[in-house]
Amino acid sequence: MKKIVVLSGSGISQESGLKTFREMGGLWEEHDVTEVATPEAWENNRKLVLEFYNERRKQLLNAKPNKAHFLLAELESSYDVEIITQNVDDLHERAGSSKILHLHGELRKARSSVNPSEIYTLDGWELKENNVCKAGFPLRPHIVWFGESVPAMDVATCIVQKADMLLVVGTSLVVYPAAGLIHFAKKNTPIYVVDPNELNISTSQDIIFIKEKATTGIEKFTQMIG
Repeated sequence: MKKIVVLSGSGISQESGLKTFREMGGLWEEHDVTEVATPEAWENNRKLVLEFYNERRKQLLNAKPNKAHFLLAELESSYDVEIITQNVDDLHERAGSSKILHLHGELRKARSSVNPSEIYTLDGWELKENNVCKAGFPLRPHIVWFGESVPAMDVATCIVQKADMLLVVGTSLVVYPAAGLIHFAKKNTPIYVVDPNELNISTSQDIIFIKEKATTGIEKFTQMIG
């Protein structure tokens, strides 16, 4: 069974009504990223950070997977599909995809602010200041913030190296280190890029551009590979 590795970004979730960092012009709901998505923000204004992610979580609970998510899940009937996503939402999971690696964390989870491996799944949308881990330390959003390393990169690199086909959807491939993953694909691995915008991608690999939004673009991709 051929292996398709999918690199997904916020553009695929945008069609489910979730706003992207790109379309907000570098702002998330009027907040600069330094106010809500850095370790310094957590130290300086924990209340604001928690409120910000509580709102994101509430929006996510009201969002639904779209056709693009479901088409990727359906590919598993004919291919070995692994998704490496920059998204922190759970829309791939809810659509039925079974192999998903979250590079930047998961919105519906929290973790110990001292022990990163101590992770909890949240029942609802709210994480409060008095929520603590087993050792009594505050719980923080299970998100990789700006300025933090991406622990899953080594695993992601290994997955990409095994791909027979690489599908890039909803990401402009400008945020590193995730943007560098395509360079780990085996030589002659076909790379399909679904994005309505013109993307400048520097690679020696063959790239097939599908200039469509995620839903129509992935539908075209499935038709192209038969």
